[in-house]
Amino acid sequence: MKIIMIAPKTSTFINFRGDLMQAISQKGNEIVAICPEAGYEEVLQNLGARFELISLKKNSTTIFDNINYLNNLTKIIKKEKPDRIFAYTIKPVIFGSIAAKRAKVTEMYSMITGLGYVYAVNSFKTKILRIICGIGYKIAFKCNKKVIFQNKDDIDEFVRRKYLKREKCELVDGSGVNMERFKRNDLPKENTFLMVSRILKQKGVREYFEAAKIVKQKYPETQFLYVGAEDKTQLALNLEEVKEEFIDTGIINYCGESNDVPSYLAKCSVFVLPSYYREGIPRTLLEALAMGRPIITTDSIGCRETVRNGQNGFLIPIKDVQALANKMIYMIEHREELEKMADASYKYCKERFDVNIINKRMLEIMKIERKEEIKL
Repeated sequence: MKIIMIAPKTSTFINFRGDLMQAISQKGNEIVAICPEAGYEEVLQNLGARFELISLKKNSTTIFDNINYLNNLTKIIKKEKPDRIFAYTIKPVIFGSIAAKRAKVTEMYSMITGLGYVYAVNSFKTKILRIICGIGYKIAFKCNKKVIFQNKDDIDEFVRRKYLKREKCELVDGSGVNMERFKRNDLPKENTFLMVSRILKQKGVREYFEAAKIVKQKYPETQFLYVGAEDKTQLALNLEEVKEEFIDTGIINYCGESNDVPSYLAKCSVFVLPSYYREGIPRTLLEALAMGRPIITTDSIGCRETVRNGQNGFLIPIKDVQALANKMIYMIEHREELEKMADASYKYCKERFDVNIINKRMLEIMKIERKEEIKL
């Protein structure tokens, strides 16, 4: 069986779907990865995939760029003649589905990994984009066998907006986490909080910084780490705006972008993500669970899936700096509870979010089985 996988970015495709690629490849199937960044061919090959380069301007709204992407997708799909196509994120889903229809491939599967800023922000621009995306989704989903979601709220919203019928929806618990790579280890003795995210306002970066400032006034020895890549969209938080108040003063230890998140998770006693971004299920939260870290996150779509409130961490209201600070202080003052929460996080991850559980379900949905042996 030949499976085409369409991704918005090669590096994140490897990080987020590498285990899925391996699961498909280990069943004797051929994978063609259509991605917009070169330089990862060897890594993809080791995961069992052949690489096809395609031009994709992710944030472009021009008709020419999008038609060009659609035509190139169609050309590759017609050439490869796959048995299945899998795509995720807005443009690969919409244009991949239409391209599959044009190439007469009926086994099309899409994954919605959260709704992102288009559905999280109510600006004039995002309202227009929401209308355009809605039309695109409606057209695309008619070409899909199944559409896979990562939380029930997104299913409810898409069904309510009449993008597709509920019977075409499938639910999985996020992208899963490799618990061999993110191995559980002991909590450090120091009180260290960690946040990992892109530097976006809607990820709750400023809320984390401001809460850290409050906590530092009472417990000045507490450490606050932040790991994150800068973003160039309109949702980006300009680091220069917060550098003088929070970073230069030592309230926040900004560690930049990192490919070694496990090493930072090992240093923290509590993981924090005050997001209100319209997540699927944030991968960073799953990684923290796998390594046995208590969590503080928002009672918002996607994030709330990772916390059993009071057992492995706490849920707080969105944009509530004081509530976040209060829970951080509680964690500091009740160190004896952290070990129980850490154990609860690990067990919760193992029973629900292990990547092997998720990938098994994904393969069942897409009906990907071991390639039949050729009879002589």
